[in-house]
Amino acid sequence: MVEIVLADQGVPARLRVVTDGVSALAYLRGAVSAAPTSRPSLILLDLHLPRQDGRALLAELKADAKLRSIPVVVLTGSASSADITACYDLQASAFVTKPTDLHQFAHVIRRIERFFLTEVRLPIQGSSEQSSTVGRTTAPFDRHAR
Repeated sequence: MVEIVLADQGVPARLRVVTDGVSALAYLRGAVSAAPTSRPSLILLDLHLPRQDGRALLAELKADAKLRSIPVVVLTGSASSADITACYDLQASAFVTKPTDLHQFAHVIRRIERFFLTEVRLPIQGSSEQSSTVGRTTAPFDRHAR
């Protein structure tokens, strides 16, 4: 659904959807043939992933010196205060409960895109400062130059 919203808005982004937490981590670490050639600008993370849930994946991402500075927006159906607290304790950049209405969902995706990929300044890939993917599971979200 995120892909449709971005395409409808003409957003020049490459979206990579990974189906579970274990595959997402392997993909981001370059351990699979379809690994990214560049570092994702943003990760949209669902908490309800098969094989490794979103909280465990978030913890691993933030413990990895090469991945920790990539902003992670938790985009999930949960509105649980325990989930919100746990995600921020694990250094999530934001926690967003998925709206059930399609128009509201599209609005939320556009706001996330505009803020994290337009307004926010991110570290340059490969810089000496190591600090910092969209879909039902986890996916890299790489921004093309406008």
